[in-house]
Amino acid sequence: MSPTPPRRLRLGMPKRMFSQVLLMQVAIAAGVAVLATGLFLAPLSDQLDDQAMRRALAIAQTTAAQPRLAEELKSTPASADGPVQAEAERIRKASGAEYVVVMDVHGNRWSHTNPAEIGGHVSTDPRSALSGREVMEIDSGTLGRSARGKVPLRDTDGRIVGAVSVGIEYDSVRARLIHAIPGLFAYAGGALAVGALAAYLISRRVQRQTRDLAFSDIAGLLAEREAMLHGIREGVVALDREGRIRLLNDEARRLLGIGDEAVGQPLDTALGEGRTTDVLAGTVTGTDLLTVRGQRVLVANRMPTDDGGAVATLRDRTELEQLGRELDSTRGLIDALRAQDHEHANRMHTLLGLLELEMYDDAVEFVGEVVGDHRATAEQVTEKIHDPLLAALLVGKATVAAERGVALWISDSTLFPDRLIDPRGLVTIVGNLVDNALDAAAGTLHARVEVELRAEGRTAVLRVRDTGPGIPAEQRELIFTDGWSTKKPPAHRKRGIGLSLVRRLAERQGGSARVSEADGGGAEFTIVLPEALAEPGLAPEPTPGLVLKSAATTVNEESR
Repeated sequence: MSPTPPRRLRLGMPKRMFSQVLLMQVAIAAGVAVLATGLFLAPLSDQLDDQAMRRALAIAQTTAAQPRLAEELKSTPASADGPVQAEAERIRKASGAEYVVVMDVHGNRWSHTNPAEIGGHVSTDPRSALSGREVMEIDSGTLGRSARGKVPLRDTDGRIVGAVSVGIEYDSVRARLIHAIPGLFAYAGGALAVGALAAYLISRRVQRQTRDLAFSDIAGLLAEREAMLHGIREGVVALDREGRIRLLNDEARRLLGIGDEAVGQPLDTALGEGRTTDVLAGTVTGTDLLTVRGQRVLVANRMPTDDGGAVATLRDRTELEQLGRELDSTRGLIDALRAQDHEHANRMHTLLGLLELEMYDDAVEFVGEVVGDHRATAEQVTEKIHDPLLAALLVGKATVAAERGVALWISDSTLFPDRLIDPRGLVTIVGNLVDNALDAAAGTLHARVEVELRAEGRTAVLRVRDTGPGIPAEQRELIFTDGWSTKKPPAHRKRGIGLSLVRRLAERQGGSARVSEADGGGAEFTIVLPEALAEPGLAPEPTPGLVLKSAATTVNEESR
């Protein structure tokens, strides 16, 4: 078997965010420490040189200020035993200078650390000091490189009689610089250690918050999140701990009817006050909460996040609610047709018996009565309600009401013209209120639902009364709230939408919807719709796509 090839060590950037952040921060801390050390050392050398030159100049000024030195320079010869050499050596030893040289106006030495140099000419140019200027410099002479200070020497009359040159050994200046470097490096190392520890702690925090993901993983997650948020058919709204919107996907913008300008705004500013705002803010708690936004029926769920914010999801149930209502209507029609079929079979049996008994006149009379009853019901509605859609709706509801044992009456004061601007909206309102009234009245003694429709100028007034148990005064506003209902919801959908939509449709047209107690008990709903009718003599524009179907199906396409 061939030996396994040795694994080669591959150097490169670590993949984990923790390692990358730690490495980068340590590298930054080390770079800053090195840079700070270099920036400190660069001026330190110049500062030490300047300090040495100023010290040399100060010693030279002090020496030149000695009152006897100028007189001794003029009155005594230059010698190793002379008073000038003695005074200069005394000052040199007391100050720690490398040399103290006193020269005459010709540049000849009268003092020197090496007595053999006395009487000779100085090694550097003395003209600046002899001309009356003070000089600071770094230069090389007979004793090597030194920091120097030169000042003129004046007599009591102020005349320049010579100069004083003082030197500080440059090796001592360099030694001070070198001596400072280890301490500086120690401070830099300490700062680097503190920086590395801080980098480690920060990196550990980043590791916990990012769950030890790599940068590539985070970038992939962000890309996937964007694709998911904008691709799913549910609205997603993310909120921060202050209740401000921090994220909206495309579906949420569509369902809520807001744009990108809402990001960063509080909920009540972006959406206005209402149930939708309360549900998203968490004021109303629960799962699958129903709310209405515009003409849409939404189901909202809210989940808090660890940072104090929340994420809410929104689903559009408008079409599902419409399908559910159509299913309810279809079931109602099926029940009514089943009852009619049963009644029709009984009538056919009766008619057959009359014919077999050769009671032809009675048979003709019986058929006339049956046909006349149906014709009378339709004629009663169409005589008072001239709008074909509303008339068809109420004829169909009358059939359903009869099957449920409820009498559906059209009030004697009803008279409604065919001038509706938005017939579908009023059909929705009438259908929802009649259905609710039938539910309330069914099963009661002398069950009855009365519908009144009147036109007052361009204002439509609708009243629906029932003989049900009525609505307590404290609940008369709650019943118009999204999701509020006292009925058990069917399996395929939720209740609590119909009356909310009734009020929204009324308020959208500048009208109102209210409920009160009917005469003799039960509930009475009153809907007022200003500007709902066209001016007399002006035919309203036809509603696009309007097709007359069976009345119960038509009304329930809008929603209850």
